[in-house]
Amino acid sequence: MDAAPFAPMEARLAEALPDPPGWQYEPKWDGFRAIAVRESDAIAIWSKSGKPLGRYFPEMLEALATIPEKRFILDGELVIPIGDRLSFDALQARLHPAASRIAKLSVATPAQLILFDCLRLGPDELLDTPLAQRRERLEALHKRIESPALILSPCTPDRAAAEAWLARTGGALDGVIAKPLNAPYQPGERAMVKVKQLRTADCVVGGYRTDAKGLVVSLLLGLYDDDGKLDHVGFTAAIPARERAALKRKLAPHQGEPGFTGNAPGGPSRWTGGKARDYVKLRHKLVAEVRYDQVTAGRFRHGTRLLRWRPDKAPEQCTRDQLVRELKPAELLALIG
Repeated sequence: MDAAPFAPMEARLAEALPDPPGWQYEPKWDGFRAIAVRESDAIAIWSKSGKPLGRYFPEMLEALATIPEKRFILDGELVIPIGDRLSFDALQARLHPAASRIAKLSVATPAQLILFDCLRLGPDELLDTPLAQRRERLEALHKRIESPALILSPCTPDRAAAEAWLARTGGALDGVIAKPLNAPYQPGERAMVKVKQLRTADCVVGGYRTDAKGLVVSLLLGLYDDDGKLDHVGFTAAIPARERAALKRKLAPHQGEPGFTGNAPGGPSRWTGGKARDYVKLRHKLVAEVRYDQVTAGRFRHGTRLLRWRPDKAPEQCTRDQLVRELKPAELLALIG
């Protein structure tokens, strides 16, 4: 197969789920979006950007080959459970050029594909079929699948039930996706709605970086490890220009050692020409509450949003046990029923 069949349908971010009726609600999974395609004996997995993933997940090609249909297009999410959590870091580790390394990882940390849409099955093209009918076809197909690596994502037409998922999972569920039941599949369009889980953490501000004018452009965030060392775990950079001068005045009295005493920011990398990036160190006095989305390898995967300062919080209370882990599919399915 020379190219992906189409770009997957996507979702727009919203503050609240749309009102029923007419919507189907599903968990939002934190993995690699994947389109699985089979034409006779040829099987491929395509990423959201249209890149082939089969080479990196050979065990998934084997699982897809067990599906009792010779022709299909399935939409889903690739995940890797390790221990008691889903590991996005393990997914990223698969994107490695060495075939021998991929072969070892496919056995040591096998992936799973969580299925949530069926776009072609046998002779039937289903792109223009309403979601309600596509879901019926997917559920009927999944009953015939024996591989434990292929999981059916749950769904509900009840918004209250979906909101209860968010409440019962304690922040471990990444969010909820709402899909219009009577609509066709719309490749590449943001035709779905997603509500993401609100996750917050209280972090020590261990330092900051400035622009050419000396104004603060990012706060560097830290959490204490089990040995009492402050590890750099991320940053917040959404600082309005009008607030930067006042922010620097707030930070100035706390300048000086120790900064980050554990894992520090700005280490040498190929992006910085092998040189470390400097930052202004702060004593461990300031605590900020930030909103984050996911955690990868012990760090916030993306930039965070500053919610408020926490003068009532002692810096030593800012430990890693605040961070919410992603649940494995089996755990999440048990929680949400």
